[in-house]
Amino acid sequence: MRKPQRLGFIYLSLFVALLLTVMPMPQIVKLARPDWALLVLMYWTLALPQRVSVITAFFTGFIVDVLVGTVLGVNALAFSVVIFVVAQHHLKIRNFAVVQQALLLGLLLALYQLMLFWLSHFLTGVYFRPQYLWPVLTGMLVWPWLFWLLRRYRRQLKIQ
Repeated sequence: MRKPQRLGFIYLSLFVALLLTVMPMPQIVKLARPDWALLVLMYWTLALPQRVSVITAFFTGFIVDVLVGTVLGVNALAFSVVIFVVAQHHLKIRNFAVVQQALLLGLLLALYQLMLFWLSHFLTGVYFRPQYLWPVLTGMLVWPWLFWLLRRYRRQLKIQ
């Protein structure tokens, strides 16, 4: 009886991240919005790689594609690649301090943003602007607090 409730919290946190992804904001703040769904997926992949994996990332990315209105499959592919890298190296990344994790995940967020740009450029012809990398910086800054919050709830609810 407790297993579905525990798994439900993971999906609830992903749902909240999806809400934060599409929440209306002023344009200047919108450019620097962290990639909430990807950050939450990264946390759950680091904490529970047997529960949250590439398949979850693909479906979450597909939902982000639908919600944001991008070409279908762009976020799904980029989420899948980044989560695959995180899942392959989760034991190493877990041993880093939170600040080191933030720097490493910043590199993965940069990979995600560059994959989005590359696919969008290939499909629709957009050109690179430095503003595309603001979510990388804000994602690195948000990571320690997001890590602390989700870890606290994971331990409190004994999610394994």
